[in-house]
Amino acid sequence: MCAALLSAAFLTAGNSVFAQEQKTGAESSLTPKFGIKGGLNLTNMYVKDVSDENMKVGWNAGVFAKLPVTQGFSIQPELLYTNKGAKETYNNFIEGKGEYRFNLNYVELPVLAVFNVVKNFNIQVGPYASYLVGANIKDLKDDGTINNITDLKADNFNRFDWGVAGGFGIDISNFTLGARYNYGFKEIDKSGSLSGELTKDSKNSAISLYIGIGF
Repeated sequence: MCAALLSAAFLTAGNSVFAQEQKTGAESSLTPKFGIKGGLNLTNMYVKDVSDENMKVGWNAGVFAKLPVTQGFSIQPELLYTNKGAKETYNNFIEGKGEYRFNLNYVELPVLAVFNVVKNFNIQVGPYASYLVGANIKDLKDDGTINNITDLKADNFNRFDWGVAGGFGIDISNFTLGARYNYGFKEIDKSGSLSGELTKDSKNSAISLYIGIGF
């Protein structure tokens, strides 16, 4: 849905998008940029018939390249380490009251098409693929007790995830500020496993806020 909205915004901008420059005021030509970036994740796990997941705060960090194709259009591949997951509350007779906290750590590769709507403002859309490198699931009881669920590790989840990402960026000289939404297409759990019972065939969802520095 987010990607569709971003595509619609691009189409309404029309041919004026390509009239914008993909460079800073200090540059006289289209120049590739390489840089580092990092920021905050607000993540969740979504599934059609479940509504009790809660947003969890995580982080993201990595490197990027901004490769101009023509004025107003660039390709931006990135390599990120990103923390996703969710908080899921429970309240039943057997377990009592508490919260499962899923921390899922991925190495992620987005490849984004970047369109400059005006000189210092762009919209971004493209696919991403990621690989789960670590998982930590905690059981936080209402009485303050915290237990690690040792039966659930990275091998108990699907290692690969993919989806679509879309957002916007603001370029100020060599600095960039932005926000992005990632929508996962792959269930994070292995079907028929304990991870499937706890996550109910959920998929990843993440809002990322970031700052970057290009060189």
